[in-house]
Amino acid sequence: MRDGFVKVAAVTPEVRVADVAFNVEACVAAAREAAEKDGAVVIVLPELALTGYTCEDLFWQDALIRAADAGLGEFAARTADLDALLLVGVPVRAGGKLYNCAAVVSRGMVLGLVPKTHIPTYNEFYEGRHFVSGPVDPVLVSAGGEKDVLMGTNLLFSCLELPELVVAAEICEDLWVAAPPSVAHAQAGATLVCNLSASNAVVGKADYRRSLVTGQSARLVCGYVYASAGTGESTQDLVFSGHDLVAENGRLLAEGRPFGDGRAVSEVDVRFLAQERTRMSTFECAAAPEEVGYVTVPFSLGADAASRETPLTRWVDPHPFVPSDPARRAERCEDVFAIQAHGLAKRLAHTCSRTAVIGVSGGLDSTLALLVTVRAFDLLGLDRGGIIAVTMPGFGTTDRTHDNATLLSQALGVQLREIVIGPSVRQHFADIGHDESVHDVTYENAQARERTQILMDVANQEGGMVIGTGDLSELALGWATYNGDHMSMYAVNASVPKTLVRHLVRYVADTCGNAAESEVLLDVLDTPVSPELLPATGDGKIAQKTEDLVGPYELHDFFLYEVLRRGTNPAKVYRLARYALGEKYDDATILAWLKVFYRRYFAQQFKRSCLPDGPKVGSAAVSPRGDLRMPSDACSALWLSELETL
Repeated sequence: MRDGFVKVAAVTPEVRVADVAFNVEACVAAAREAAEKDGAVVIVLPELALTGYTCEDLFWQDALIRAADAGLGEFAARTADLDALLLVGVPVRAGGKLYNCAAVVSRGMVLGLVPKTHIPTYNEFYEGRHFVSGPVDPVLVSAGGEKDVLMGTNLLFSCLELPELVVAAEICEDLWVAAPPSVAHAQAGATLVCNLSASNAVVGKADYRRSLVTGQSARLVCGYVYASAGTGESTQDLVFSGHDLVAENGRLLAEGRPFGDGRAVSEVDVRFLAQERTRMSTFECAAAPEEVGYVTVPFSLGADAASRETPLTRWVDPHPFVPSDPARRAERCEDVFAIQAHGLAKRLAHTCSRTAVIGVSGGLDSTLALLVTVRAFDLLGLDRGGIIAVTMPGFGTTDRTHDNATLLSQALGVQLREIVIGPSVRQHFADIGHDESVHDVTYENAQARERTQILMDVANQEGGMVIGTGDLSELALGWATYNGDHMSMYAVNASVPKTLVRHLVRYVADTCGNAAESEVLLDVLDTPVSPELLPATGDGKIAQKTEDLVGPYELHDFFLYEVLRRGTNPAKVYRLARYALGEKYDDATILAWLKVFYRRYFAQQFKRSCLPDGPKVGSAAVSPRGDLRMPSDACSALWLSELETL
């Protein structure tokens, strides 16, 4: 668990109504399988699993309650050798009343009992006939053959080896009410909420249940494990489907579908959850559980738990900015276009600008910026002729990119201007005494700055604004010329990662309905990413390929998401990248480019500290007025030194 991943399981054993001996056997077998086969260290069984939920008035029978109490003790004893925290449902009699409880068990001991708070007595539910709501403040009761067991809703169970793992419980209906107990649990510090449930199956309920679980995990920034009663329950009037769920911060990690195999197993990243709560200033939490009336019970998962690496089975998206489902991807692209275009339209309207100036190179980024500008003009009812697309051939410009810039401008009906930069750059070289045959950073950046100067002057000349083309991935790496392509009057691509830029252009190619436009866009997509600042090869092909110099954007966008959006430490980023992208890149390649990412990410902050305005479109951005406020002279030694140990 050294990376913060905790293997959890929601399991539905096949029980018999009121047959405690059979149910104990089934629950022990289910728990052992989850621990030994799946490696789960937190295992959740359904509501009243030791007796069956549908016992009805049999709950008034002394024989059943005594058997349940003895069965709890047997369950604890027979799972004592497991390095796991187990939660199982059991009726508990205390002070002449019955409580519907989640018994929390570890290493042969009943650590505590969490009673159900909200007792449903409506429609098909008659729990109020047998059970009462449990106390909030923990009290001492006898259970499972043990005296002085804490029982109360305000109980938390904290892992000694992984402090970020704090477990709380609620039971079935508790989740369905307006103010679930889990809200207070999370604010008291719980990062993993376990729900022991007996939610019956009716048409449409599974979808609603799924949305409740994922929604609650999002609101509480927690992991949520939901285990529900299955087909072994009585079918006299109801049917139970064994719908098991594991969610994390709004994302469904695993699901045992209704009437399936009765299990859901995955890994919850409690370290990420703790980090996310720290980042969110609006997540209200207590400095310590006791401040808000909670009692914390410690538990151990074994002496080596802190150093164990939890095997991963959960989906780690290799392209976190790009949905893999085509329908969702198309929806995402439309959303991004709408945000970009409306942001630009507002800025154009506010400045009374009827002219926009954009440098077009025939590459991906400038293509996307031009498409966004066209849509913004259409939104405002402005003539597309007010868009001045400027192509500025330089020393590395190829016929392919030049032709694509020209053809796309014509297909879109915008004004095209061509300004060759060679003579002015050569004059600049003469002015500063630079040898043109030396193809160094001065040689490259002089061209980039000349192009920006031209765009700014044309914008002044025409009373318009310069539209920026640089994307999020380039800004994260500092792959931009300071006060060159780094600068504009409105940067429409500033929070769009390179991997998404490609799909946005493809989306327009597929949906524009203009054959000429689509043909050019498809060729742009097929062109290597390049700033074209070095002379072309002898056969006129692009000599300078960005990804050969700074690394694959596929990797860098993965790194960027983990570092900026999730705050993941370097060793964990490396592990996740190997897991998600290891079939395509070997370990040495991933590690080498990860080091490049960290070095450039820190060293190039000064460029991000003075970015022009631009719309945020996703969950990560680097604007100094938005997601990233970072010192330009911060030291990267801590992060790079961790990578050196790998």
